[in-house]
Amino acid sequence: MTPDDPAAQRVEPLGVRRPRAPRAPIGVPTNAWPPTPIGRVAAPLRDQVLDVVRQAILDFHLRPGQRLIERELIEQLGVSRATVREVVARLEAEGLVTTIPQRGAIVTVLTMREAADIYEMRVALEVLAVRRFVERATPEQVAELRVVAQTLADIPDSEGSNVERLRTKDAFYKVVLDGADSPPLSQTLTGLQSRVRLLRQMSLSVPGRAEQTVHEILAIVVAIEARDADAAASACALHVRNAAQSGLARMQAAESRTAG
Repeated sequence: MTPDDPAAQRVEPLGVRRPRAPRAPIGVPTNAWPPTPIGRVAAPLRDQVLDVVRQAILDFHLRPGQRLIERELIEQLGVSRATVREVVARLEAEGLVTTIPQRGAIVTVLTMREAADIYEMRVALEVLAVRRFVERATPEQVAELRVVAQTLADIPDSEGSNVERLRTKDAFYKVVLDGADSPPLSQTLTGLQSRVRLLRQMSLSVPGRAEQTVHEILAIVVAIEARDADAAASACALHVRNAAQSGLARMQAAESRTAG
């Protein structure tokens, strides 16, 4: 038997068992995540891999509770074990991944208590961001905010439209933070952003919530254009509290189905 013989290529070191293909969580097909190939760009390899896996989680290609199989990630992304482990550690620090003893890393599943706390933090932080935007943003930044809000309003209902809405809302809040011109506020909200994105996906999946979100965002922009900080802050708080009501109700319904 020669080294080129296919049978020879299947020989593995003694004591090493070939792992069985991982079983996807219920409702998640095994090919649910087609990873983006890692290309040759200026960014360090680790950062490229981090962006790819993070985006897969935020776009719900990797769903809450789904295991992150180390060998699978190595093969899909074509990177080293050390790179995968570092990326998983970074995602755990961001709150997107949880390591469970005897099970390994999974995509984080937020509890209702955690979600409620995050929504309350959003109210305080985003209201402050909107106030600072009214005070400090340039006319060009206000105009840019209107363009992004209108882009959100123009997204048609279709398969995958919620992913597009999520990315547009990300762009909206980026403009807000840029115009607020507050590094401490930006750093704090950015650190919370990944978990906020998971909750946005949940609330937007509630029937009618996407349309309601558009109206709320446009109300924030109208108040900002009038340079009315109080009205903008009130509209922002209402938006987050309505999102909380939808998101927490969806979480409670899911927990009830699981318990039943």
